[in-house]
Amino acid sequence: MKEMGVNTLRLYHYPNFNKDLLKAAYEDYGFMYMIGAFIGMYCTDSGAEWFEGTDYTNPEQCKKMLASVEKMVEEYKDEPYVLMWVLGNENNYGSVGVVGVAAGTGCNIRKDIPAYYKFVNECAKRIKELDPQQRPVAICNGDLLFMDICAQNAPELDIYGANAYRGKEGFGSLWRDVSRVYERPVVITEYGCPALSKMYDQERNEEEQAKYHEGSWKSMEENFAGYGSGNALGGTVFEFTDEWWKAGPPPEFDPFVHDETGQWMGPFIDGWGYEEWFGLCSIGDGKDSPFKRQLRKSYFTYKKLWEKYKTK
Repeated sequence: MKEMGVNTLRLYHYPNFNKDLLKAAYEDYGFMYMIGAFIGMYCTDSGAEWFEGTDYTNPEQCKKMLASVEKMVEEYKDEPYVLMWVLGNENNYGSVGVVGVAAGTGCNIRKDIPAYYKFVNECAKRIKELDPQQRPVAICNGDLLFMDICAQNAPELDIYGANAYRGKEGFGSLWRDVSRVYERPVVITEYGCPALSKMYDQERNEEEQAKYHEGSWKSMEENFAGYGSGNALGGTVFEFTDEWWKAGPPPEFDPFVHDETGQWMGPFIDGWGYEEWFGLCSIGDGKDSPFKRQLRKSYFTYKKLWEKYKTK
């Protein structure tokens, strides 16, 4: 990662991190971390039942989630490697129940959308009370859905974070839209493209993945301070390594099979997102070790793009 030019990693939900490892990577390679809390996505920390989903109008659930956020800050506020705090992970896409073969996300935001963003604001305010270094607080929203409601109800947020998958041309009007509605700097908290399609051979698929990443990064550069909308801070690639455990035709979800089933449609190589193929690195054919890192073309694309940002 250091050779590639990485300086920041996003950690999605805080419990059980290896703090010795995080500190060593900070001291040896200069890595900083975006420390996150799911605040109710996937029912995390809310105590909600899965098919009911986290309810942001429920005082008891909100109390539990806020206590979890407080615990996160208390545990990490004195660590020098914390760059910012990140709240949520596409909670605005939250759904409950069963749709087709997918069993929702355990988050019932649509019961009262403003209530969710008011709770985010409460968490952000509390973080600032607890963190002596006053690190910035970001939300992780799914693209721009409900951004206007977020802007109305979460003034304590410092950064608008968006998981955004918009295609190889970059992020289009996202920068301008945030600037117009929310007036916050923007971090792309997830973006990327699977190195798989049913259209091409693997070499061509990797070339197409690399083009997608190049277009995404250049879209950010064109909107850094002093350019374009001037509100882009950068982004975190989804993801460094393929995750074989993640998908597959239910009920298997076999971590020993590199599944080639498309899970969702999007602006990717052949129009499908293949959850187990988003890595800048593969682990080969799986016969060697899950720790193998076989570098794809997109890795070298970033190495070239990020050369100018490297520090000694």
